[in-house]
Amino acid sequence: MKKSFIFLTLLAIISIGNIERAEAQYKNALGVRVGDYTGITFKTFIQQDKALDFILSFKDRNAYSAVRFTGLYEVHNPINFESGTLRWYYGGGASVGGIDYKLIDENDFLLSADGVLGLDYHFAEAPINISFDWKPALQFAPDADFKAGQFGLSVRVTF
Repeated sequence: MKKSFIFLTLLAIISIGNIERAEAQYKNALGVRVGDYTGITFKTFIQQDKALDFILSFKDRNAYSAVRFTGLYEVHNPINFESGTLRWYYGGGASVGGIDYKLIDENDFLLSADGVLGLDYHFAEAPINISFDWKPALQFAPDADFKAGQFGLSVRVTF
């Protein structure tokens, strides 16, 4: 229920905004991402409204631990906002990684096709970027599965 509320709120914010093309307020950003997987993230704009987002993330549970590298291509669209720069974005990419099953001492390869839908805010007076996104994944290995509940919050320093 909570995830549905967050997703519907995100869609409402996107649909309310006055959308028009504008230049990115930063070129690169490096920081941390917390969510289902936690790790580091680097975003770089390759055009004024298109970015690459690279995420190296980790997950550690009682029964298993996992590491995942994700590369995403994102299209950013501005939302009219009075202070700072608020954008919504969408895109896709892929993840590769590994999983270690602690209880049975086995390892597996992770592979998925990922989508992304989110909000990106850059503070006008500080070199800080915050983004919140939903990153569903169609997993191919170690087994076929759809992972719909992957939400994340990224906090980055821009340069």
